[in-house]
Amino acid sequence: MQVVNYSEFRRSMKAKLDQVSDDNDMIVINRSENKNVVLISLREYNSLKETLHLLSSENNRNRLMSAVERANWGEQEDHDLIDE
Repeated sequence: MQVVNYSEFRRSMKAKLDQVSDDNDMIVINRSENKNVVLISLREYNSLKETLHLLSSENNRNRLMSAVERANWGEQEDHDLIDE
């Protein structure tokens, strides 16, 4: 994650936007009066929104965390892909 001030961001906006989009990087843009912003790609934003949605239900959150724990202990089950 890179931190830049507004003037620096404005001077090299295209390069910074490409960096965020191409490298899946995040940039914090410092602004006056503590009005800082974080620039992320749409792909990253959608991923964060999906994660928040999946973890928003307590039942789903517990099921996912249990599955991660089982996988960490090597207790996952492998399955063949279904051909449709």
